[in-house]
Amino acid sequence: MRDYSSQGVGSKTGSAGVASASQANADRRERLRQLALETIDLKKDPYFMKNHIGKYECKLCLTLHTNEGSYLAHTQGKRHQQNLARRAAKIAKTQDLASFQEKKKTVARKTIKIGRPGYKVVKQLDPETQQRCLLFQISYPKIEEGLQPRHRFMSAFEQNVEPKNNNFQYILFAAEPYETIGFKIPNKKLDRGEGKFFTHWDSEKLTFTVQLFFEPEKEDETL
Repeated sequence: MRDYSSQGVGSKTGSAGVASASQANADRRERLRQLALETIDLKKDPYFMKNHIGKYECKLCLTLHTNEGSYLAHTQGKRHQQNLARRAAKIAKTQDLASFQEKKKTVARKTIKIGRPGYKVVKQLDPETQQRCLLFQISYPKIEEGLQPRHRFMSAFEQNVEPKNNNFQYILFAAEPYETIGFKIPNKKLDRGEGKFFTHWDSEKLTFTVQLFFEPEKEDETL
């Protein structure tokens, strides 16, 4: 036969365990609050703020508290701790990205320029295709060891030296420690077919050669 004498009058079966757990949680929160009051300096807490009506706010969790003890108890809770962890992870990710971007930045070379290189430009006309051709030979006798000259094309709107004219473009040549030089050429489509665009760096004679052909000009149609 079951004995109900220990439950007391008006109590429900199983309620003693629930009450005990609730009381234990309350005691735990109180101990954490007391510990926080003794060890945490709120003046150094970046998320602690007292608003204009005298209440306290957690800027991290956007919660409102009636006193410092309530705020401190909140800082020991699961929600605040999770938000702190998320915030720390976000900051770490941002710092890692900034560090990665900093490493990607190339430090500008500080090379003393020794002047312009010598060069030769030859204009030619292919008798078979009637294509116009330009041959550039740039001499770099004092080029830095291990380097190879570079070239690129530039539109008239990328430069600020001459009046912008869409009928022309520029081909630039660069190699340290020489100054970059450029040549003004017609702004016509280049022929990129086999044997029509040629570059060569002669590492013995230290001469850079570029030969280019323009596409054949179409004859005007007559009516």
